[in-house]
Amino acid sequence: MNIVLIGPRGSGKTAVGRALAERLGRPLLDTDEEVERKAGKSIRDIFEQDGEGRFRDVEAEVVREAARRDGIVIATGGGVVLRRENVEALRRNGFLVHLDAPPDTLAGRVMQDAATRARRPPLLPGLDEEEEIRRVMEARAPLYAAARHLRLDTSCASPEEVAGTIIREMRKFEAAAASGPGT
Repeated sequence: MNIVLIGPRGSGKTAVGRALAERLGRPLLDTDEEVERKAGKSIRDIFEQDGEGRFRDVEAEVVREAARRDGIVIATGGGVVLRRENVEALRRNGFLVHLDAPPDTLAGRVMQDAATRARRPPLLPGLDEEEEIRRVMEARAPLYAAARHLRLDTSCASPEEVAGTIIREMRKFEAAAASGPGT
C-alpha cells in the first residue's frame, strides 16, 4: 500500500514524505517535482505560460502513474483533490493522510521557504500569502475531508513525529482491512 500525503502548501507534505520514506525504506515520489520534470519547466512557468488546466492535466497523468505503483510514499500538490479521478486513483492502493495546520502557520512556512515560493503559481491579485491560503483551504476543505483516511495537524510536530504517527495509524488501518468487514 502507498502512503499518500495530501493537504495545502506549507503543510509539510514533502518534509514528512522524506521522513516516512527514510524510516520505511520506501521511495518518495513528489508529484510537483514529477510534473516539472515531465513539462520541462517550473510549476510557476506552467501556470503562467500554459494555464492551470495544462498543469492539472499533467498532474493527473503523474498521479495515474504513481497510483499504479506499490509501496511508495507520494507527496502530492495541494490541488490534487480538485479532480475526482486523482483521488479515486490514489485511494485504490493508498492510505491518504491529510496534513494540515492553521493558515498563519502555513503562510509562515511558505514565506520562509524560498524554493517553494519560486516554484508555486503566482498569488491571486490583491491577496497576501495568508489570505490566499485561507481562501484555498476553505474551498478545498470538503475535498480533503472526503479523500482522507487520516487528518493530522502538523503545526506543533516535527516531520519525524508526524511520520511516526502516520506509520502507527497506517498499521491499524491495514490490520482492520485485513481482518475484513464486521470483524
